[in-house]
Amino acid sequence: MSAATTKKPVVLIAEELSPATVDALGPDFEIRHVDGADRAALLPAIADVDAILIRSATKVDAEAIAAAGKLKVVARAGVGLDNVDVPAATKAGVMVVNAPTSNIVTAAELACGLLISTARHIPAANTALKAGKWARSKYTGVELAEKTLGVVGLGRIGVLVAQRMSAFGMKIVAYDPYIQAARAAQMGVKLMPLDELLEVSDFITVHLPKTPETIGLIGDEALHKVKPTVRIVNAARGGIVDEEALASALKEGRVAGAGLDVYSKEPCTDSPLFAFDNVVCTPHLGASTDEAQEKAGISVAKSVRLALAGELVPDAVNVQGGVIAEDVRPGLPLAEKLGRIFTALAGEVAARLDVEVRGEITQHDVKVLELSALKGVFEDVVAETVSYVNAPLFAQERGLEVRLTTTSESPEYRNVITVRGTLTDGREVAVSGTLAGPKRIQKIVGVDTFDVDVVLTDHMAFFRYDDRPGVVGILGRLLGEAGVNIAGMQVSRDDEAGDALVSLTVDSEIPQPLLAEISAEIGAKFARSVNLSDS
Repeated sequence: MSAATTKKPVVLIAEELSPATVDALGPDFEIRHVDGADRAALLPAIADVDAILIRSATKVDAEAIAAAGKLKVVARAGVGLDNVDVPAATKAGVMVVNAPTSNIVTAAELACGLLISTARHIPAANTALKAGKWARSKYTGVELAEKTLGVVGLGRIGVLVAQRMSAFGMKIVAYDPYIQAARAAQMGVKLMPLDELLEVSDFITVHLPKTPETIGLIGDEALHKVKPTVRIVNAARGGIVDEEALASALKEGRVAGAGLDVYSKEPCTDSPLFAFDNVVCTPHLGASTDEAQEKAGISVAKSVRLALAGELVPDAVNVQGGVIAEDVRPGLPLAEKLGRIFTALAGEVAARLDVEVRGEITQHDVKVLELSALKGVFEDVVAETVSYVNAPLFAQERGLEVRLTTTSESPEYRNVITVRGTLTDGREVAVSGTLAGPKRIQKIVGVDTFDVDVVLTDHMAFFRYDDRPGVVGILGRLLGEAGVNIAGMQVSRDDEAGDALVSLTVDSEIPQPLLAEISAEIGAKFARSVNLSDS
């Protein structure tokens, strides 16, 4: 296909995104637009696209994913993924990416704003004055200086809030079971159990993910442990602070005020909390700044470019791995091809798979090579499209145990990748490869117990047999009669077993009937043909 007729990948933009997002995608894609909230328009529009960019209004559920036959990536320009069916996407091999750091500064700043507003009654005083009431005495507030701020959840946003509010002279304490006390101490934060935090804090701000464990964490029991002068801020996720319990605590004077940006059900336009002058409410504005929206759009646009180029994406939520070192990247296609060759040699799915990496490359994170090998292992096994996303799922479904081992020692080559598997009958199959020379030529350097040195090509074959004269001649004759040209051949021997291995590279695929004929003629212990032309 000529360059003039090559079709560009299609990216569907389903919601309003900043112009910088389109600019970040670049000229290599066909850009289409649809109103993602209009279901009748979305489903046909998504049918033939490679990627879809959304915010919070577009629902990419199992139905939408099933309708999208070519979809490779769902990109959420923001953090929350409540509107994306991640398990359905994973099963379909569709990468899901978001922009996890795009709004952390914006969210932290809003939490600080709510905290200050609750301390000084700013919204209520503003409303009263605009209504013609000069009510200075009614809106007397409290200082932040020398007060204790309890941060529930010391993640990225919680840390930013702690840093900003410490500049106001506040004493910072925190509850987070996943943070080491020494790490918190470096930030000037004292870690403590939640019950203790509730008792000592003058202000409490919540920065936790929404999980079954965190829903209702600040509920009726917790709100009976706080100071009656406490002010509580939730700009994280709705439901972590129990809204009914909070309303009761406010009504009974057990809590002095609250600042809320999130609610258990959204959109929320009617809540008992709205009746309190000492409650500051905003309509989920945590990510709503021009800067955050632009950062989110640019971030996911870059992720889409990586994903459609076949790269792993650091911000993919359903793919193992992360940032790939430049020295590791060339090993990805090699590992994938070794996985495919392993499956061809094994003739079945292994019970256990080991991906072994040796050499200088192991100074980097090579976890991604395990994932790439696993992708290759299932490439020719399952009917579905295999991707970095669903390859681990296929392994899990088939009970395949996978592990990665690394060592810096590699006596013969700078770097070697081995895919080694134990089959259900106890047999072991292994294939090793390396990248040779300045051009990083892909080579096979080992098959089972045999040392080989064969350049990887689209069409290969392996024959193992009792070592004896005349076999090479038979191979040449039968392949020649069938019109299959041999590009390269190597014979390796295992003197201890008395076996020989012929590794062939050929210009075209060896048909199965011909493979069976050759196997019968030479009495092969195994004969395998490998086609890598579509990888």
